[in-house]
Amino acid sequence: MLQKNIAEVRVFNRFYTRVTGLLDKYILHSNYTLPEARILYEIYHNENIQAGDIIASTGIDKGYLSRILKIFVAKKLVAKKRSVQDGRSVHLSLTTQGKREFEALNAVQDEEIKKLLEMLLVDEREKLVYHMAEINKILSKTIS
Repeated sequence: MLQKNIAEVRVFNRFYTRVTGLLDKYILHSNYTLPEARILYEIYHNENIQAGDIIASTGIDKGYLSRILKIFVAKKLVAKKRSVQDGRSVHLSLTTQGKREFEALNAVQDEEIKKLLEMLLVDEREKLVYHMAEINKILSKTIS
């Protein structure tokens, strides 16, 4: 029975990544990979966040995050500021350019989801959103 469940989850994962385009190198034909877009999201929604907080919320590898942040700083998308309370801590924030980039990417993502949902009947959309919330609730128990 467990093996059948494993197979079904993997079928769903392959289907969902295809529907959402998660396997494309750059998300939504932008200049950003999925991990890069997620990092921009975290910084946008958590002003003055620290790298450790991004690692905790995304599970991204520390070295990979460091490389992405270096690129973002060089492109003037992210600013780093040493903590006044603890000089070892660095706070991250998006620059004005970084905010514009994220907001444009976010608008495109919203539009893509809108197109997907518009192909469904209202009750199908409601079911989909309900079941996604259920998946979140169930799988949240597995994340520590």
